[in-house]
Amino acid sequence: MPPLPSMMPVAEVAHPGDADEIKPAMRPVPKPGDGEVLVRVAAAGVNRPDVLQRKGAYPPPPGASDILGLEIAGEIVALGPNVAGLAIGDQVTALVTGGGYAGYAVAAAPLCLPLPAGFSMIEAAALPETFFTVWTNLFERGGCTRGDTVLVHGGTSGIGTTAIQLAAAFGARVFATAGSPAKARACEKLGADRGIDYRGEDFVEVVRRETEGRGVDLILDMVAGSYVHRNFEAAAIDARIVTIGLQGGTRADVDMGMLMRKRLTLSGSTLRPRSVAEKAGIAEGLRRDVWPLLSAGKVRPIIFATFALAQAAAAHRLMESSTHIGKIVLTV
Repeated sequence: MPPLPSMMPVAEVAHPGDADEIKPAMRPVPKPGDGEVLVRVAAAGVNRPDVLQRKGAYPPPPGASDILGLEIAGEIVALGPNVAGLAIGDQVTALVTGGGYAGYAVAAAPLCLPLPAGFSMIEAAALPETFFTVWTNLFERGGCTRGDTVLVHGGTSGIGTTAIQLAAAFGARVFATAGSPAKARACEKLGADRGIDYRGEDFVEVVRRETEGRGVDLILDMVAGSYVHRNFEAAAIDARIVTIGLQGGTRADVDMGMLMRKRLTLSGSTLRPRSVAEKAGIAEGLRRDVWPLLSAGKVRPIIFATFALAQAAAAHRLMESSTHIGKIVLTV
């Protein structure tokens, strides 16, 4: 393998603000530390947390790169000390705490997974952030299992398209909200029993009607705010509600009486600040239970658009328009 360059292209945020603050730049190639590998990035996923960080609302955790990007795919080109099970030349996809919008990125070895059979680098780069998030929240925290009735909010987002497919693949009946009739139908093509246009339909009424008044067993919510009470209304007895986003705001008026009467479980989580050991446990669950589905073609990431690294600002503008269905990926 040829020697590594000393500098690499990146997309950096000069100052917190709108998408135009993302500028091409050059940075030194990072060096992998203990238990880490250096990946030559072929593609990097674009996610909502990237947008929040760009605006100054989601600072990286201590020690993480200030460069945007939480998921990558590429080739390992260097190993740090105490790395086992990986080798230079391996093609991997990895969850990272930052640094993905770059020519090279450092990743913790336990958070590197092999490319599923037949996957391109672009498809592989669309996996980690969404699949780690859905697996830990919908399945580990929410306990999704065969026979459950599940409501997924934001059904055409990267998280939503993943959650619909995985819940259906594991035998759940899925409802999904989306922002137009066309997007609602797109959710159904991915495996949702019923897509719900939240602009023209009341998801509480639809869920009650479709479940004969019973409600849903599990809700994956990236909205919060005013949705919290409506989720309570849509929930069945003993339902679980897992919050993973705050697009509707951080505050909610909660009817604790309804929570008690329905014996609801309301929880939430974030992924980025967790330890490598915690994330490694999620990675093993994915390797065991989800990667075979990906390799068999039963579940696929939905790629809406790709942009060159130098066009990261355009990718963010598309993300903020909410006109996409599925994932947006940068190619390096």
